[in-house]
Amino acid sequence: MESARVDQWLWSVRLTKTRADAAGACRAGHVKINGKAAKPSSAVKVGDRIEARLNQRERIADVVALVAKRVGAPVAVTCFVDRSPPPPERDPLSPPPIFERERGAGRPTKRDRRQLDKLRGRHR
Repeated sequence: MESARVDQWLWSVRLTKTRADAAGACRAGHVKINGKAAKPSSAVKVGDRIEARLNQRERIADVVALVAKRVGAPVAVTCFVDRSPPPPERDPLSPPPIFERERGAGRPTKRDRRQLDKLRGRHR
């Protein structure tokens, strides 16, 4: 195998949860191969450097091995060299955000549920 699609490769080495997420990041301009913007079908070769903005974090990976199908986590780690900066540290003393509702207020409305999902990090 000489090359692989960048969206397949990002998903195969577990940098994104789904291939659709990888393709979406490419279409949004969050993925670069060797400094150039990448489309989902762009080819990745051994030795390429991939810079991607995924999940509010900058990820930089040097391609060591090509895979077209999703592989297990121990194998995925051997397919790239992670050169990403460390994630920002969280303040351990800061309390988590709290969304309070009146006790006995009944079922949450759609707006309430969206606010709860946003606080829990599950918003889209």
